[in-house]
Order: sequence, then C-alpha cells, then structure tokens
Amino acid sequence: MAGTPKHCSVVAQSQGASPDRVPEKLSLTEARRLAFLHNWDLIAAQAGVDQAAAQRMVSHEFPNPTFSWSTAKINVGEGNAPSSTPSGNGVFDRTYDTILAINQLYEIGGKRTARQKSAQAGLEAMEASFRDARRTLDLGVDKAYIASLLAEENVRVLTQSAQSLRREADIAGARLKAGDISEADRGQIEIAADQLELNAQAAQSTACAARIAVEVLLGVRHPLGTWKAADSLASLAGLPLDLHSGDPEQRPDLQSAEASLRKAGADLDLQRAIRIPDPTFLVEYEHNPPDQPTTVGVGVSFPLPLWNWNTGNIRAAQATRAQAAAQVGKVRTQVAADIATAEDAWHEAQRRWRRYEAEVRPRSAKVVESVEYSYKKGGAALVDLLQAERSDNDVRIATAQAMADSATAAVSLALARNSTLESAMKPAHKP
Repeated sequence: MAGTPKHCSVVAQSQGASPDRVPEKLSLTEARRLAFLHNWDLIAAQAGVDQAAAQRMVSHEFPNPTFSWSTAKINVGEGNAPSSTPSGNGVFDRTYDTILAINQLYEIGGKRTARQKSAQAGLEAMEASFRDARRTLDLGVDKAYIASLLAEENVRVLTQSAQSLRREADIAGARLKAGDISEADRGQIEIAADQLELNAQAAQSTACAARIAVEVLLGVRHPLGTWKAADSLASLAGLPLDLHSGDPEQRPDLQSAEASLRKAGADLDLQRAIRIPDPTFLVEYEHNPPDQPTTVGVGVSFPLPLWNWNTGNIRAAQATRAQAAAQVGKVRTQVAADIATAEDAWHEAQRRWRRYEAEVRPRSAKVVESVEYSYKKGGAALVDLLQAERSDNDVRIATAQAMADSATAAVSLALARNSTLESAMKPAHKP
C-alpha cells in the first residue's frame, strides 16, 4: 500500500529467533519466550537475584582473624649497650621485645543467625521480584501483541471500506454517464474513498509501530516491525477461561512483600542483638632475649556499652518493619483489586463483543447492503449511502476493539490470579 513506511514493507530475512530478529510468523507464546530470554529489564532483575545470592554467601562467612607483629625496646641512642646477645646479632637474637598476636572476633547474641535470616529473606524477596517482573513482562507482551492485532484489524477494516466505496465510485461513473447522478455526487464518493484509503495508510503506520513495540519488549536490537502475527484477535478473545484458576496467595509481588517483611524482622533482631558486646579473643607469643623467657599469652576484649545502646538503629529497624507490614497489606489489597477489576472488565468486554458479533454487526451489514442496492436503483440518496458506509465502518472497528478488550482482560485476569492464559483455559469437553 502506498505510504507504508519502508522498513515495515521489508520481508524479514531470517526464519530463526535471535536478539536481532524475530520469526516472520510470531505467536503470542513465542513472543513470551523470546521476551523471557532477551528482555533488558528481566536481565537486570536477574542481576538483582545474583546480588542477593552473593549477600547470602557473605552472611555465612566468618570474620577473618587479625594478625599483628610488634617489636619494641630497639636501641637507637648513642652510647647505649649493644643489642646483640650471646645468641648472636640476628634480628630474632637481639634484645628486642617481639610480640606476635592473633585476634579473633566472635559474634554472640544471635547476630550471625539474624544476619543469615535477613540475607535468606532478601534472596527470597529478590527471587519473587524476578518472578513478578516476568509476570509483568508477560502482561506487557500480551497487551502489546494484542494491540498489534487490533491495529492490523483496523487496517483491514479501513481497506475494505475504501475498496467498497471505490466500487461505488465506479458504479457512480456509469450512472453519471447515464445522467442519473451529478458530478458532485460522484466526487463525494471518490473523496470518501480517498479519505478511507488515507486512514488505512495511517493505520498501517500505527500497526508497524505496534509491532515494533512488541520487538522492544522482546529485546530485539534492531526492531523493524516486519513480522506477522500467528494468532488472531478472535482466537484470543474467545478463549474459555476458568475464573478460579491460579492461587492469588502465591502471586510473586505478594510473596516479595512477605519476604521483605521477614527480612525487616530479621534486621530488627540483628539491631537488638548488636547491643550485646562481641568479644575478641587474643593469643600472643612474646620473644625477649636474652634474660626474659619466651612466653605466650591469651586475652579477651570487648566494647563497654556505657554510652551507646544502639537505640537509634533499633527504632529505625522497627519503623522499617512497620513499613514492610503495611506494604504486605497494601499488596494483598491490590491483588484482590486486580482480580475484581479484571473479572469485571472481562465480563463486560465479552458481553460487548458477543453483542456486536451476534446483533449489531449483522444488522449494520444488512443496512449497508440494503442502502447500496437502493442507491444503485436510484431509491436512496448519496448521503444515505455514505452515512451507512461510515456507520458500518465504525461498527466493525468497534467490534475489533471489543475483541481486543476481551483478549486483554483475559490475560490480565489470568495473571492477576497468578495463572497463565493457557492454564486458565477451561478444558474442552469431549463428545
């Protein structure tokens, strides 16, 4: 079609899926798979999971011991006695006082356990966030894919309407020669046909943009919008759904919020445990020849909690835990709201689509057919023909919109209930 963007009229060269191209025929299932493999946001979410896993490893590691070496009683003044001893003048044989020591911090009061619980809960929260990111991505891919189908359906409807009026213009040319209509009447039909053709071209550009939007979600590096949809609006809109499939209590955003609450609780336990001083044990070796014997020693040190009882950090952790608890309640309410909204939207879209298909569209088609027949026989005015064509065009576009709304509501409902569109489908009854 004239006016179609050049990059949208190019046939894709590759049949295989890759980060640079998508198949010529792209199904919704394949689109989801490619998005899972290549979507940039999902890759970033996976990096967050890796970071949380690394933090869990850190929480299981013991603090390293501290080694110290000190040498004292080194003679530096003039006239002092030499530092050598009967054992010799080597560094280890001189009269220097050499001390080697190892210090090891030991955590008590449940700090290590609390830190490990916090890290584990953090990992669970990030894993749930990753699953929620995929759920959100699937919803985005589904909506973008359905939007591309709707755009293609609008192109088809407008093209058919333009072709119909173009045929009427040809008939009007014959009637003009016969003197049945005026030149103005024929001109109006041609103008209406031209306008529909231009609208179809604009819709083609919109459809190309919709396909490119899908490719962006798929992580395609050079999106061109050349693929064709393997599914149809009618097939997606007419899927029989089980409204009770899935387990909303296991929805990943709710699981992430609950894991964050557990993490906040473990962090609060850690801040409370920090009030208990951690001892540092010491083992040392002292060498001071020639008259002092070589000795070993042990010791322990710990901070005295006289001025700081970690009160500020405890209160901050309490506030964080209260905030996390409120977030769990908010997400739980949002889950229920998502389900109720999606159910209502699906029922409404289904009723609207079924009525368009069963009542409105057939009546509109009959009206157009009747007016066209009357106009050809001279029994209807031009304005009646044009009005009937416009009304039928609007009805067909509204029918496509109802199908798209039904399909979008279906995927929204399935994902709101923590299910997939495939698993939410009712099993077909065998005869």
